Amino acid sequence: MSIRHFIFGFSLLLLAACAVGPDFERPQVETPAAFKEAGDWQQAAPKDDIDRGDWWAVYDDPVLDGLEKKIEISNQNLKAAEAAYRSAQAVVEESRATLFPTVSVNSSDIRSGSIQPGSKAVSTYGLNSTASWTADVWGRIRRTVESSEANAQASAADLVSARLSAQATLATDYFGLRSQDELQRLLDATVKADKKILEITRNQYKSGITAESDVLAAQTQLETVQAQAINAGVLRAQYEHAIAVLTGAPPSEFTLAAEPKFADKIPNVPTGMPSTLLERRPDVAAAERAVTAANAQIGVATAAWFPDLTLSASYGYSSVVLGKLLQASTNLWSFGPSLAETIFDAGAREAAVEQAKASYDESVATYRQTVLTAFQQVEDNLSAGRILADQTKASDAAVADARRSEQLTLNQYKEGIIPYNTVLTAQTTTLSSEQSALTVRLNRLNTTVALIQALGGGWSGLPHND
Repeated sequence: MSIRHFIFGFSLLLLAACAVGPDFERPQVETPAAFKEAGDWQQAAPKDDIDRGDWWAVYDDPVLDGLEKKIEISNQNLKAAEAAYRSAQAVVEESRATLFPTVSVNSSDIRSGSIQPGSKAVSTYGLNSTASWTADVWGRIRRTVESSEANAQASAADLVSARLSAQATLATDYFGLRSQDELQRLLDATVKADKKILEITRNQYKSGITAESDVLAAQTQLETVQAQAINAGVLRAQYEHAIAVLTGAPPSEFTLAAEPKFADKIPNVPTGMPSTLLERRPDVAAAERAVTAANAQIGVATAAWFPDLTLSASYGYSSVVLGKLLQASTNLWSFGPSLAETIFDAGAREAAVEQAKASYDESVATYRQTVLTAFQQVEDNLSAGRILADQTKASDAAVADARRSEQLTLNQYKEGIIPYNTVLTAQTTTLSSEQSALTVRLNRLNTTVALIQALGGGWSGLPHND
């Protein structure tokens, strides 16, 4: 290798510190100083690196805790997301590998000769090693690695998001199932009470105090509630099947026994400041990493305008006598740089750059929309939590009044003061009020789950609102 070749190659390598294309800057988004609906909710300063794993512990339910921990092991969607993340990591390693030379070794035993009469075939033996390296003069490879790393980070965020979504869905389905258990107990108690009223009505009919129509009305009321009690099992079964699938179990082999009491404590979720939401939400992180990847692709497309520098070298032996193959006289070597530049491509490179820029603009818009959606989801669930808390007070008061009214009405009916229709109305009102109160309680629990998910995770040891 001549000194001229070395100086030429080394001079070009000095340019390797250059990387064309724009460096990444996080897109600007408008961040409010505080959540509008935060009100008197307990504030916190969450960090993106805190453990989100056991956020469901705030509900203090051992059964839920056990089910949630099965998601990491058995949920197939989560396994698919984890595999996608490992695939993205492999792409990063593949991209990084192009920064280094490629070395190969080969040996040969070639038999050749002429087709002329009397000619003899000759064997040529070879043993060679070759190396080539495409110098990343314009940063094309580095930008590719940067894009791959950002995509891998986005895939990691997608994995976190998939895990959080599965956990939140499981919690919601679990509370739905427990609400059906509570509804079943409510309807069973109502059936028991209606049977007693039917017995009273029949006795009064036999005594000539009331009409047969009252007996039929009481019978109809009882059968209606019995039908509702039977139907309550349908939705519970569907919730149970959904939980089975989330935990990776066949629905036919999964059973959850009824709990004696429905959750009656609502956790108070600390919201933190809106700016921390950008650090906590995995979907926001994934969207930002997508912007980084798209930004790097602009550099990759721009680098295509510049020539590629490749350094290649070879060293080996070649001989027609196998025994003399490794002697100095059969030694061969070569080294030198080469430049390759596209002179005409009918606008293909320019189009590629424009496409990369358009993809970047699309990813920026997606990122900003993801941030806005995150803020909206937090505000939605904060307002829902506040309104449902007020509704709980009203619905509980309505239940208490309805029960009191039903009891007074029943006493008056037993004394023959009022007709059975009045009792029937009171019964219907009480059952409706109790069902409404149960729905409000379920909605409050589901709202806390949605709020924790909207905030990007959860915390342990939170206070409760009764």
